[in-house]
Amino acid sequence: MSNERLDTILAAAYECFTRHGVRRTTMDDIAAAAGMSRPAVYQYVRNKDDAYRRLAERLFADSLADARQVAEAPGADLAQRLHDVLAAKLELTLRLHRESRHAAELLDTSTRLTGDLAEAYTRELTDVVAGALADAAGPRARAVADVLVALTRGLEADLTDPDLPRRRLRDGVALVVAGLAPHPGAPS
Repeated sequence: MSNERLDTILAAAYECFTRHGVRRTTMDDIAAAAGMSRPAVYQYVRNKDDAYRRLAERLFADSLADARQVAEAPGADLAQRLHDVLAAKLELTLRLHRESRHAAELLDTSTRLTGDLAEAYTRELTDVVAGALADAAGPRARAVADVLVALTRGLEADLTDPDLPRRRLRDGVALVVAGLAPHPGAPS
């Protein structure tokens, strides 16, 4: 099977899901958007739910790849690296909200179709953040990473002004990083 055709189908599925929502999208919609027959689409995805799940896997994988790349960026200070890692998650959410009035449905972490993928994504993103924090936070790296990822998830609750969560993410990361620095007079 051709990866190129699967890419075409998933791009078409994204277009349909963002336009109509998951519930209202049909396999006929996906096939038409892909410029393929419905039987041809079924050679690559079992059904609409399978297309949705594969699309979610791809979106999460791309976001994690971006996060990993910036986590390992040479020369960037800790606050910048952490911000950029977490921005990979925030920008995924902002993109979906910008491109679809059905974003809440697409991002629903409680869904039976992709809830496990969203949980795995959050775990892996937290691992990336903890890795970036390892030197600065030592044994607290995982706990601090949990806080930073929770902060980012909280910022996604109100996206009426997309610049506000971006500013708050930068400020939140700066506050947490400042809190990691040893304080004068503190025991080492």
